[in-house]
Amino acid sequence: MENERQLGAELALVGGADEVRDVYREFLPLNALLLRACTDWQLRPTAGDRLAVNDHSDPAWDGRVLHELAGIDRALTPLADRLGSVLTRFRGYDTRFAEALGRALAGEGAWVDRTDVDSCHRVWFELHEDLIATLGLDRHAAP
Repeated sequence: MENERQLGAELALVGGADEVRDVYREFLPLNALLLRACTDWQLRPTAGDRLAVNDHSDPAWDGRVLHELAGIDRALTPLADRLGSVLTRFRGYDTRFAEALGRALAGEGAWVDRTDVDSCHRVWFELHEDLIATLGLDRHAAP
């Protein structure tokens, strides 16, 4: 609670609450796309099992997921720029996401969703948590 109070005070001090809130609203549809992409990276439905684990033997399936992540990456950059212009601590999320995506595109699949590396999913989760804490939101409340 104290950390969130301090984040709120920091945001009020720079007068950027409206901009961060606007970015968060634009972030939410991308969040849905990211969650779907990560799910599709982990699961690949078959005729007999709609929750079959993706064994990554279908390059077209995985390629589609990586294409989705590339679109999210392109959309993240201007949002991160806007956030970084309000609070410098928001700088770098887009770079980290792009670096993880680059490794995934180079064949290192762990960089999509693993939590023990700075993966696309991990970077995204950290940004989401930072936005929620900065704005003093309840994760499950409407923006």
